[in-house]
Amino acid sequence: MTQTSSHRQKIQRRPVHGVLLLDKPLGLSSNQALQKAKWLLRADKAGHTGTLDPLATGVLPLCFGAATKFSQIQLDADKTYEATLLLGQKTTTGDAEGDVIETRPVPAITPELLEAMTQRFTGPLAQIPPMYSALKKDGKALYEYARRGQEVEREARHIIIYKLSMAIAQDGRAPAAIKIIVTCSKGTYIRTLGEDIGEALGCGAHLGSLRRLETGGFVAAQCVSLPALEAMTEPEREACLLPVQSLVALFPSVTLDADNAGRFLSGLRRRGEPGQWGADAPLVQVYGAEPAAFLGSAHVTADELIPQRLLSPIEIQDILQAEKIPIESSAERSTPTSMPPSGAGLSPF
Repeated sequence: MTQTSSHRQKIQRRPVHGVLLLDKPLGLSSNQALQKAKWLLRADKAGHTGTLDPLATGVLPLCFGAATKFSQIQLDADKTYEATLLLGQKTTTGDAEGDVIETRPVPAITPELLEAMTQRFTGPLAQIPPMYSALKKDGKALYEYARRGQEVEREARHIIIYKLSMAIAQDGRAPAAIKIIVTCSKGTYIRTLGEDIGEALGCGAHLGSLRRLETGGFVAAQCVSLPALEAMTEPEREACLLPVQSLVALFPSVTLDADNAGRFLSGLRRRGEPGQWGADAPLVQVYGAEPAAFLGSAHVTADELIPQRLLSPIEIQDILQAEKIPIESSAERSTPTSMPPSGAGLSPF
């Protein structure tokens, strides 16, 4: 049966809770990749954690069920990309999918020049978002204006380039190319960074390729590809899911007894003894001890544990039930495909 005819079949949706680390393929939008994975898992609720252009590949965490409540954490996370800048030409879109609108000679690219560019583009920057982006202006996405040949005013966004490396690269599509690896804050457009570097070099540039290597602690080596996912049985696909709490696993944790857990899940603040919940923190992961289960997130202020995002009792029941069902997977992976049941200090790595 073909993929197209499979998609037309009515499938039985079901509750699926967890995080799938997908290596997004070239040519698909983030939403297209999400819908394919959602269909393969028969999940009734899903969302992704930040758009990757069709030109881009790499780490795309997909959230299912209860995990969608914590997707904002990944949206806000720092990210690392690898990109190839093709020098000497500007395009309409800032990448290789656009039409060439300007051609200029390329200067000699020396290690000293690259070092100067690295210093110039590291640290806090003001960046004007590209017209070919999903940002809204008067209720319309900027790319809608761009496709009609219109350019509208955009406010500069303040971003941070934490780390940047540049090296001379070889690419037959351009007289000269540069490979960059950049770790940046949320909201950074690598296409725009590439164009700005090209302008600083005096020759213009556009993005030839883009790959996300890391986001919020998740790395490319942990990801599964769509073809691999399609070749798996449903239990094997389920075994690829990380637990919901993997999205908050880098934050401190608190474990509650049965009485406090029940009240916490009702949305009530829990007053503790001095230091009982640890130091003041903007986010902590919260677990119940009886039974061992992830309950949600909270923040700690003046020895009060204040609920933020909570799982519902039904979601907790679904997750506990799924943990009791052994799942065998024949897929060979370089990283664990499942995590132990909820507990303090849980980490996805």
